[in-house]
Amino acid sequence: MPAFGRALLSEFPLDPSVTYLNHGTVGVTPRRVLAAQQAIRDEIERQPSRFLLRELHAPATSVGCPRAETPRLRIAAAQVGEFLGARGDDLVFVDNITTGANAVLRSFPFEAGDEVLVTDLGYGGIVAAARFAAREKGATVTTLTMPYPFTPEGIAAAIVDGAGPRTRLAIVDHICAESALVLPVADIAARLQAKGVAVLVDGAHAPGAIPVDITALGVDWYVANLHKWMWVPRSSGILWAAPERQASLHPPVISWGLDLGFTTTFDLPGTRDPSAHLSAPAAIALFEDWGTAAVRAYMHDLAWRAAQHVSARWGTEFTTPETMVGTMATVTLPPQAGSTREEALRLRDALLFEDAIEIPVHAYRGQLRARISAQVYNDMDDMERLADAVLKRT
Repeated sequence: MPAFGRALLSEFPLDPSVTYLNHGTVGVTPRRVLAAQQAIRDEIERQPSRFLLRELHAPATSVGCPRAETPRLRIAAAQVGEFLGARGDDLVFVDNITTGANAVLRSFPFEAGDEVLVTDLGYGGIVAAARFAAREKGATVTTLTMPYPFTPEGIAAAIVDGAGPRTRLAIVDHICAESALVLPVADIAARLQAKGVAVLVDGAHAPGAIPVDITALGVDWYVANLHKWMWVPRSSGILWAAPERQASLHPPVISWGLDLGFTTTFDLPGTRDPSAHLSAPAAIALFEDWGTAAVRAYMHDLAWRAAQHVSARWGTEFTTPETMVGTMATVTLPPQAGSTREEALRLRDALLFEDAIEIPVHAYRGQLRARISAQVYNDMDDMERLADAVLKRT
């Protein structure tokens, strides 16, 4: 098990001159996993047709007879499923959560007057996909405003109470993108389903960051990225569907797998580079080598301490309960930093181009907030640099 912190930065291909506090946006892949991916690419190029048409997925074209060997995508899916508390046969690989959510939303049997629930903490790309799918069928999207200060009980009650008689589907974040809040998904799902509402979970930031047991959550669909906190190369995500939801689910791109079952339908979207998905077992092996529990504990502790330290230096309040902090924390900036989206963008650019600090800054309810990602290559010195850089501008 290595010593976590800046000494581990050499294990990642990041520019060491930049203080990188934005792992949550598009992830960073460790060198060891990138090497495994390159080995897979090299193997593909030695016999492309054999690998991509005979070995990758179940046979669905005129290329060759059925094989006794398990398709490579299904082998990788089984290992990812075990890591995430699910059967491999209940999940498929997708490019990212946006692709997976579009599959669910475009397949859902909305009728005119139906309602989709989202929250003001939801990820914009998924909300846009919900609006598109809903308007095609005369349904509507309702955005619920979450009560502040944030608590698990307050958010759960707001979502459940917001479901009305025409609510058919609710999109619930496991870890919210901008606010970084960890939500009580299992509790929310159970209460929504008691009201007849189906639940799609956006788990973009969860795999690798927190323990995930998809089956135990009791949801209908779970979409997640593997290329963020799980260290899988970009782009790689998964779509899990409860067994009773699989027959009616179709990928956004229909190809040779049509009508051949849930996994084959998604495993055959046309020719693509599958090496990112197939590298997931290498990422899981690295977690095991470094200690999965130790990795998560280090990142959580650093995020929690960083949020309290930075907010204290900036003279702002950090009221998020520790149970709602995973490996990221969103902290309010000093009032002098501004309050608008334009001011947030200017500050984010200044921090990157003038101070070599990469961190998201956004405006929310008249205040600017910064989302700190705490990865194993970060330490409290990184947080101190952030605190200093903001203070010199305010």
